[in-house]
Amino acid sequence: MTFSQKLERYVPLLVWIIAGLVILVIPLKIIALGYLPQDDALRHAARAVTGRPWSEIIVTGDVLTLRMEHNFGWHAFLRGLHLAANANAESLVILSVILLFAVLGCSGLVWMRRPEAWLVALLFGCVGAGLITRFALGRPFLLSMAALITVLMLWQKKGATSPGWRELTIMTSAIAVASFVHGCWYLWPLPVAAFFLAQQWRWALGLTASWLLGTVLGALPTGHPVDFLWQAVEVAIAGFGLHQTQRTMVSEFQPLSGDLFAVWLLAGLAILRALVKLKTPPLAKNPAFWLTCLCWALGFKAARFWVDWGWPALMVLIAMETQAWISAYLTENSLQRLVVTCGLAGTLLISTSSDVNSRWTYSLGTDFLTQDVPQLAGWLPEKGGVLYSSDMFVFYRTFFKNPEGQWRYILGYEPAFMPREDFAIYQRIKWNARDPRAYEPWVDKMKPADRLVVHDDSGVAATLRQLEWNCEIPGFCIGRLPRTNSLPPDPGLSSGKK
Repeated sequence: MTFSQKLERYVPLLVWIIAGLVILVIPLKIIALGYLPQDDALRHAARAVTGRPWSEIIVTGDVLTLRMEHNFGWHAFLRGLHLAANANAESLVILSVILLFAVLGCSGLVWMRRPEAWLVALLFGCVGAGLITRFALGRPFLLSMAALITVLMLWQKKGATSPGWRELTIMTSAIAVASFVHGCWYLWPLPVAAFFLAQQWRWALGLTASWLLGTVLGALPTGHPVDFLWQAVEVAIAGFGLHQTQRTMVSEFQPLSGDLFAVWLLAGLAILRALVKLKTPPLAKNPAFWLTCLCWALGFKAARFWVDWGWPALMVLIAMETQAWISAYLTENSLQRLVVTCGLAGTLLISTSSDVNSRWTYSLGTDFLTQDVPQLAGWLPEKGGVLYSSDMFVFYRTFFKNPEGQWRYILGYEPAFMPREDFAIYQRIKWNARDPRAYEPWVDKMKPADRLVVHDDSGVAATLRQLEWNCEIPGFCIGRLPRTNSLPPDPGLSSGKK
């Protein structure tokens, strides 16, 4: 046998190895560049380190109280790692990014006959739609995405035949884990509706049963299943319903203007099917197609419907259509298949790890508010104090670096948790584009242990002379009640700025 003939025997194995390795290497490469996510992954890690309840970290009010941990399973997992390995907050964030990206990437890969087809789907999602930055956030919603991909892939593998006990068990287990870890159990009626629209009646009924049973199984380990499930609904209702305008909501709840790239992509798939006559189920009978359409429309209400539920469904469609095309034109043991896989893997790795617009290295220049910085000695809140800010990233970064700080945050990871009066102040600040006068109600209620953190370009520090200011950290000014009866110095002069 010639060398090429010997190599052909190992082509299927080599393709699997290459596809699996690139999914594992991508997050490692991103982390090696110095990347740290800037939002919820930071507070998950800090919460695991401190172990304190949210009532001791965030000021909550009468609108919505945190009776239960929303991401119960994820925090329990991180807390266990912290206690077992003495892992600090930064180590937990790094692990979260690597682990959750790998789980998401492998959730589609393991169901493929031609794993290179899944690399194509990842290319369209990560690069074409720019979702790589979301897939690298290290947050538990990625487990819900992985569970959704698993459910859709099961149908693609099984076809129109009824789901058996194996499929029902896998779907129930996936939903249970997602509900326990992520908490958004109430969104699973979306794929259920997609199966009904695709007229896959038995699968729709089976998924409904798996959703109900999986939700219960996911809630039971919390010890308070009713509170756990109901609070998740309360958070969603408050997160949408309390805001007068959508621009004051968290970014994921704000609407999209329509993803035209996805529309053209669906059109391209339809044309490919017509030209090549692929032996795949009709789109009208495919629940992944209906979920894509349903979530694309819902994206005009909230971005999360499309990004977290619509795009995974579209990736499943892309993968299965590509697999049919590859199977028709590339034999399983051909060297051309190996070359194509290497090209796809290399392109995926280079494009996703590329530091475009400093997307992976911007955190290297992030300034954190911590007592370790000499200029901030005495400027963080004191024991029992409150940190006032209208910027959610101030909470994420400060709590991440000060998990044992003996103060609370007026604004945490969801504005709806704020007391009613403070929520109204927060909305006025957002509505009036950080007008310094909108901060005055917070200044009036501040105590000596409290601090107000604002952006240094907002003009707040120069206007609110009732406080003395420290603007030594680029980007932020910290205000506190004067320590003397003298007029506080001009913040620009105290920081050396002109």
